[in-house]
Amino acid sequence: MADTDTQQVRREFQDAVNMTRRELEKWLQTDESRSVGQAGESTKSGTGGGESTGHRSGRRIVDILEKKVDDLTDADYEHMNKVVGYVHRHGKQRPSGDITASRWRYSLMNWGHDPCK
Repeated sequence: MADTDTQQVRREFQDAVNMTRRELEKWLQTDESRSVGQAGESTKSGTGGGESTGHRSGRRIVDILEKKVDDLTDADYEHMNKVVGYVHRHGKQRPSGDITASRWRYSLMNWGHDPCK
C-alpha cells in the first residue's frame, strides 16, 4: 500500500473511531456489547454462543490502536478500511428518538464509534 494511501486510511480511521482503546476495551466487556451484531462462529468448545462480527472487530480495533504506525500491517489497513466503511454506512441508518440505549448505538460502539460523543 502506498504511503499516501496509508496516511488517508489512518486519517479516516481516526475520524471514524472516536473511542479510546481503554473505552473500547471496557465497552467490549459489557453484556450490551455482546448483545448486538451478526452472530459469528461457535466457540472452540462447541457450546455455541459465538462472538458477533462487530465484537470481534472491536477486539481487532483495540489491537490496532495499541500499535505504533510503523508496526501496522497491510491486514491492519484492510481492517481499518472495513471499519471506516461500516461506521459510515451504519451511521446513516440512525433511528429516530433517543439512541442512548439503542442496539444501533451499541453496534457502532463495537466498531469503535460512539455516536453520543
